[in-house]
Amino acid sequence: ELVLKVRIQNPNLRENDFIEIELDRQELTFKELLRVSCHELGVNPEHVQKIRKLPNTMLRKDKDVARLQDFQELELVLTVSDKNLLFRVPTLSERSGYNKKASELTY
Repeated sequence: ELVLKVRIQNPNLRENDFIEIELDRQELTFKELLRVSCHELGVNPEHVQKIRKLPNTMLRKDKDVARLQDFQELELVLTVSDKNLLFRVPTLSERSGYNKKASELTY
């Protein structure tokens, strides 16, 4: 697996944390990166204008994705404004990596 850090590009958010996503190294394509990133962030893929590898490189094709290394930081740049609210960030319990039993452990 290739582990990447992804977030939605939005300088207006006070907290704009990255999430980690995993991609199968056998399926390192631009389409798969877009699909997984959008699914994890709760974004419609049609609203993604571009994927940026931070600090300033646009990803355009499968070869760009194949060159990514573990824990590189990516941003999804959306075509819609924040006012339209055409996307929503899933709550912690809705995210695929959330473990309800682990969250209920007490020490």
